[in-house]
Amino acid sequence: MFCLTITVLLQITVEDYEQAARSLLKALFIREKYSKLAYHRFPWTTAKFLRNAANEMWTEEYEILPDICPCPGEGQDPYSMENIPDNLNYQMKMKDGIIYVYENTEALSMNKPRCLPYPDLETFAIDMISNQYHHKIQQFSLSNSRVFLTEISTMSERYNLEHISVYANVDTHIHAAACMNQKHLLDFIQTTYKTDAERVVLEKAGVKLTLKQVFNNLNMDPYDLTVDSLDVHAGRQTFHRFDKFNSKYNPVGANELREIYLKTDNYIEGEYFARLIKEVAHDLEESKYQHAEPRLSIYGRSPEEWESLSHWFIQHKVYSPNMRWIIQVPRIYDIFKSRKLIPNFAKMLENIFLPLFEATVNPQKHKELHVFLKYVTGFDSVDDESKHSDHMFSYKSPKPEQWTTDDNPPYSYYLFHMYANIMVLNNLRKERGLSTFQFRPHCGEAGSITHLVSAFLTADNISHGLNLKKSPVLQYLYYLAQVPIAMSPLSNNSLFLEYSKNPLREFLHKGLCVSLSTDDPMQFHYTKEALMEEYAIAAQLWKLSTCDVCEIARNSVLQSGLSHEEKKHFLGVNYLKDGPEGNDIRRTNVAQIRMAYRYETLCNELSFLVDAVKSEVVGSQ
Repeated sequence: MFCLTITVLLQITVEDYEQAARSLLKALFIREKYSKLAYHRFPWTTAKFLRNAANEMWTEEYEILPDICPCPGEGQDPYSMENIPDNLNYQMKMKDGIIYVYENTEALSMNKPRCLPYPDLETFAIDMISNQYHHKIQQFSLSNSRVFLTEISTMSERYNLEHISVYANVDTHIHAAACMNQKHLLDFIQTTYKTDAERVVLEKAGVKLTLKQVFNNLNMDPYDLTVDSLDVHAGRQTFHRFDKFNSKYNPVGANELREIYLKTDNYIEGEYFARLIKEVAHDLEESKYQHAEPRLSIYGRSPEEWESLSHWFIQHKVYSPNMRWIIQVPRIYDIFKSRKLIPNFAKMLENIFLPLFEATVNPQKHKELHVFLKYVTGFDSVDDESKHSDHMFSYKSPKPEQWTTDDNPPYSYYLFHMYANIMVLNNLRKERGLSTFQFRPHCGEAGSITHLVSAFLTADNISHGLNLKKSPVLQYLYYLAQVPIAMSPLSNNSLFLEYSKNPLREFLHKGLCVSLSTDDPMQFHYTKEALMEEYAIAAQLWKLSTCDVCEIARNSVLQSGLSHEEKKHFLGVNYLKDGPEGNDIRRTNVAQIRMAYRYETLCNELSFLVDAVKSEVVGSQ
């Protein structure tokens, strides 16, 4: 656990200590502001100490945010289009890359938007600069020397439990196009060839091809394929080569097979892909306690993508009580612009977000999208973070309408504009009593440390977070704000960081809110239960205790998009409360002494900062 100590050898003055505490608290205040605006979560304990630092009143109420993804009740039709809300007749218009909402055409003509929070780029850029102060506080030493003090007591309490070690867990980061393992995909390809060899499955250059013709053109027999020849597993050849990793989505290196089997929008209307996902969902339902949050792609090429995706979801009945959906947006504006598919970055943003606003304002006209959005928990920003951008993000950065070059905007630019539109959308949807969305970007897997600063402001939680180990101060902020991090050590091992160097164990023992996830079972895992494979390897290599593993599983449920009722079922009715009071040991298998230790240490760290600021105020009087 973190213990912020003053290092005498570095000759830290009281003024340095107070300045550091003040800067850290300022960063927490900024994150709290952005979290509340977007209906993202912010830890109750941290908020309580911030009220104390600001000399504000505090009421001990546990706020339940709007259900991200309320589930249909037992026996209800998840695809029902009854009782859909009426049309509000609002008008929408994009300005500076953000959708603005107007009561009517008159308000639109007078440029008087509805009273919703609309963030601006300049304020965000200033807030980012306020958080980029690592060099000023590096003189503080962060220690986790106390982490094992409770281990003996934890063990004695743990052995009194009589049920399974991990009660419930969620795969918080998994891509739908790779959610099956290699053997599953191979068996499915061979099964479809056996039954559908003469079925037309692809149209290429105006020519319609049957499944048999596709394989004949590839000069291969599906029955001769093996897991090895399928060649979808990432290995040493993909390390630091994201381009080679992306090619692994093509079975046997053939883009045609990816198009047929792993796409929602193709000649067969995504039927095979839907069947594959439903088979994965069936396995989850059989296990009862395992859930997953697969990512589906929206690219921003055209606004019709949303209608196509929602139609696929309902047509093939892809809903599963054990799955929640996250929409991933690849950062590939440069590709679309170079192909003249869009005129500027604003058009890409409009294609992504305007259909969502329209479906919120007039769900009667967009019934399928309205239903699909009930089961979408959030948005992800994906791509190779190590790609360098020549543009330095600042308040002087051009507005999205002026971003007309072929160059890709930098990471922080993407994050701000995604967050801004999600924030406005969440406020509009809350007014209507509709589900809201989390922002859960890939962040800190590679690239600049500023990515993690951007996410600290904008993200509800992140995936990967490896680069936090390079910045003790940012790591400390992520701990104080309990920002959830979905980590995928086996994925990182094939792409950016060897397993032995992965910081997950260190993060867990310090008290960061980490979970285990698979990322891409098709590329990185061998067994049918990829998430259990992830847990088993982590437990063996890092010698994690049962309590460690169960704490990770509990974190996965907390940071997931499962509904409030589901979280109560899996974690206990008081799960919103911090510390042992919020832990039902019968459901989580996490020892109460572990929860008490986590809570007390977080309170001590926050108290340490607040007292420093208070003493500064007293000393100046």
